[in-house]
Order: sequence, then structure tokens, then C-alpha cells
Amino acid sequence: MTPVLVFDIETIPDVGGLRTLHDLPADLPDAEVAELAFQRQRARNGSDFLPLHLQRVAVISCVMRGDDGFKVWSLAEPKLSEAEIIQRFYHGIEKYTPQLVSWNGGGFDLPVLHYRGLIHNAAAPRYWDMGEGDFRDSRDFKWNNYIGRYHMRHLDLMDLLAMYQPRANAPLDELAKLMGLPGKLGMDGSAVWGAYLAGQIDDIRDYCETDVVNTYLVYLRFQQMRGHLSRDEHAAEVAFVREQIAALKLPHWEAFLAAWP
Repeated sequence: MTPVLVFDIETIPDVGGLRTLHDLPADLPDAEVAELAFQRQRARNGSDFLPLHLQRVAVISCVMRGDDGFKVWSLAEPKLSEAEIIQRFYHGIEKYTPQLVSWNGGGFDLPVLHYRGLIHNAAAPRYWDMGEGDFRDSRDFKWNNYIGRYHMRHLDLMDLLAMYQPRANAPLDELAKLMGLPGKLGMDGSAVWGAYLAGQIDDIRDYCETDVVNTYLVYLRFQQMRGHLSRDEHAAEVAFVREQIAALKLPHWEAFLAAWP
């Protein structure tokens, strides 16, 4: 089977980049640099949300489901630099050519990775293959690649379910809970920067991992709805995911299972 790679990223303000762009002193604390950027952004459009090229990747969490089983893990600070996080993610695509699955990956996660990958000189030829690459099956990528919005090699579940209409988008947290899944636990994206400043990178990683498992479970329901899984196959896969998570015996997975009737 083609391995499925579900992914989600968490970002923080690119404080170093903001210092460079705004010629700010090196001794200005990170929190003050970010607050200055937030204030400028609010004055521009009423939102704290920084442009995507100024979002530094702190965590990428992944679920990989293939013939060799189910795995959930994260590429994260402080063990890895941003450059290493991004390059390892692209290396996984290079190695496995997986089916990518995301929730709003086309609108946020992937554009962030594009910009930050350029900044860090990342290499991602398989990811960017659109039919003209040197891989054996590159010709197939002309019609189904990771970049095309209406292609399925990257499946942005939010975008597809909304019929590519932004006004129809649904929050993952709310949809997951309506489906009987745990939804977001511990924090949401708006709390990530504060948690990072408080040194809670492990909490950010745990939150991102639970988000990516929520996404995989929504994907499974979608696969049943579109006829790619029978009801029995869907139920068996959900039970398998429960078993795999329970075996990890970590606090955030125990909380996830407790919130999952």
C-alpha cells in the first residue's frame, strides 16, 4: 500500500527575521520583538496573524500508516533546528513518496514550509516534481502531484470538504468533536507562542501530535464515506489506532483516549 503521511505544523514568530526586516537591536527581548510585529500587523488588518514567511517552524508532527504499521512522531525544537526539521520532513517525502494528508495544509502548512525551506536552502525535488523530474514515475506526477490544488497526492481535507470555498471551511476541532473524536487538547494555535516563551515546547509537541491523530481519524471517516474503506475496515483501523496509541503510555495519549468515548 502507498504509505499515508498525515502532518501538521506549529509555528512561532521568526524573531530573527523580524529583527532583520525592521532593523531592531539584537538585545531587544524576543517577546518585545514579536509584540512589535503583532502591533504592526493589527494596525494593518486588525489581526495578530503574521505573514506566512515570518512564521518559524517549531514542530512538525506526523502520522505514518503503511505496511509496516502505524507511527506518530514529531520533528521539533530544541533537538532540531528549523532547517533540520524542514529538511527531514522533505527527506521523508523523498524516501517514501507518501500520500500526504492535512487539514488546511494547502492554505497554511505547505506555504510556510515553502518559504522557510527557501530561507534554509532545503532540497525537495520529489515534493516539487510536476512531471519533469528524474524519478522513474515522474511522468505520472504531471497529472497527480503534491503541488496541484485539485490533485490528490496531497489531500487537504479541509479544502476538499469545503469544495474549495473558503466560506465553507470548518474548524478541525469542532468537526472532530462532532464526529465523537477528542478534538484539540491542552491548547490551540493561538496559545503556542506564549507556551514557547514559557519553555513549554514539549506541551506544544504533544498538542501537535494529538491534532495530527485527529486529522488521521477524520481522514479514515472520509475514506469510508468515499467508498475506499468498508464499515468493517474502518472500524478495524480505528481500533488499531486506539491500540497503537494506548501502547505508547504517555500522558498526552492517555488524555486523548480518555476524551475519546
